Amino acid sequence: MDKLFEILFLDEAFEFLSGLERKHSEKILYNIRKSQVELDPELFKKLSDDIWEFRTLYQGLQYRLLAFWDKSSTIDTLVVSTHGFVKKRSKVSDNEIQKAVNIRTKYFAVKQVKNKKK
Repeated sequence: MDKLFEILFLDEAFEFLSGLERKHSEKILYNIRKSQVELDPELFKKLSDDIWEFRTLYQGLQYRLLAFWDKSSTIDTLVVSTHGFVKKRSKVSDNEIQKAVNIRTKYFAVKQVKNKKK
């Protein structure tokens, strides 16, 4: 089955996953791989115009990894995961969404500078 997108974990998302118990991070990665081949809003859901969330419920904890799309590549559609957290309320906080927006802005600014140097 073809993947709908490739995934890139930025440093903060990678560190979040690395800091979890192995079974918890494996479950999150399993759900991300599953969302790469099937559209399921229980696993991958739009939060705002630019920010999406990977969702995992495991052993009573609601894990979230925020992400955005980078469709600038002609080869692959890329989803970039910015950071992760354990969700404690029913709604993802505006602070977490804004943090992802800021990381997205910086990501594209750095990418633009790198592309100009080529």
